[in-house]
Amino acid sequence: MSDIICTSSNAVKIVESFPPEEKLIFAPDRNLGNYILNKTGRDMIIWNGTCHVHEEFSLEAILKFKKDNPDAKIIVHPECEFPVRLVADFIGSTSSLLEFTKKDKGNCYIVATEVGIIHQMKKENPGKTYIPVPPIDSTCGCSECSFMKLITIEKILNCLKNESPEIIIDNETLIRAQKPILRMMEISEKLGL
Repeated sequence: MSDIICTSSNAVKIVESFPPEEKLIFAPDRNLGNYILNKTGRDMIIWNGTCHVHEEFSLEAILKFKKDNPDAKIIVHPECEFPVRLVADFIGSTSSLLEFTKKDKGNCYIVATEVGIIHQMKKENPGKTYIPVPPIDSTCGCSECSFMKLITIEKILNCLKNESPEIIIDNETLIRAQKPILRMMEISEKLGL
């Protein structure tokens, strides 16, 4: 159903690739949509969906961590709610957050995104400190994406070995689904992304 898709890394540039007067419907994430709206000023209708991980970060915990670690930089994903983005020192996609911690001269980061990225951050810069932001409900483990955790190495191995489960998509759906992906790739290539 989409005309084009985007990632959090290229969303601003994809939206800016449309003529300024063109009205856009942005889905599925309202926080990313509002972030893009604030960056671009475009006329957008924003779908009221969210990522359960980025919706649940505790602003109070972030502020307490900052008080306890005044030199720490608060880094957040653009899918976080506005109050969390408001206190951020840096806002970026997962890859941008990783790149920021690699190049930045700081040594401590308060990280508001899916907690799995911290492993990669530690591998890239083991001498730095990364403080994961807990969810509002500290009993839920909401800073881990339950959907991403459904994919395991064992499931991938079994799928490759057994070539199952097989997903069959009819040709008409396949052709329609390819169009927004190919359009994103074409625009990204033109923009050098």
